[in-house]
Amino acid sequence: MSERLIQLQSHVERALGARVKSITLALNELTVVLRADTYLESALILRDDPALGFEQLIDLCGVDYQDYLDGTYSGPRFAVVTHLLSVKHNLRLRLRVFAPDDSYPLVSSLTSVWASANWFEREAFDLFGILFDGHADLRRILTDYGFIGHPFRKDFPISGNVEMRYDPELQRVVYQPVTIETREVTPRVVREEQYGGPV
Repeated sequence: MSERLIQLQSHVERALGARVKSITLALNELTVVLRADTYLESALILRDDPALGFEQLIDLCGVDYQDYLDGTYSGPRFAVVTHLLSVKHNLRLRLRVFAPDDSYPLVSSLTSVWASANWFEREAFDLFGILFDGHADLRRILTDYGFIGHPFRKDFPISGNVEMRYDPELQRVVYQPVTIETREVTPRVVREEQYGGPV
């Protein structure tokens, strides 16, 4: 492992203390899992601490852990993963925070810390249904206004819930229930009898 990442890990542990649930250093990347109630406070520390100085939020996305590890995972379903950059120290850091309530996934908004979180949080809300407490303009950004559900959730139907089409009689676009029948697609593999055996 890089000596700089090991130093970063010790700086993060010192600065955040009990706010950290776990820290993982693997594949030359440092991942910090935070407690949900300390997410905003931890972000401020990571930005303002001179030894850390993560002044840029590079990316923020939602994650749905339903059926993770072949259904053996038993933790919270929704998480928010944030990637930070310290230009001053030329270091990167990944933050992960889990929403405590699967039926109402809610974490703090980071828009007051990094303005670039605005569109990313709207995207995570639109696609995963994760709510961000303190976000000034949390509304859909990729799906249309009448869209029902959150398409990146693992339990969202592949064909969707509604489809739209142009109705020539009404001379406008109309929404209707999906007319595609859902089906299981099982790939068919045909092999010769001697496939993979001795010749």
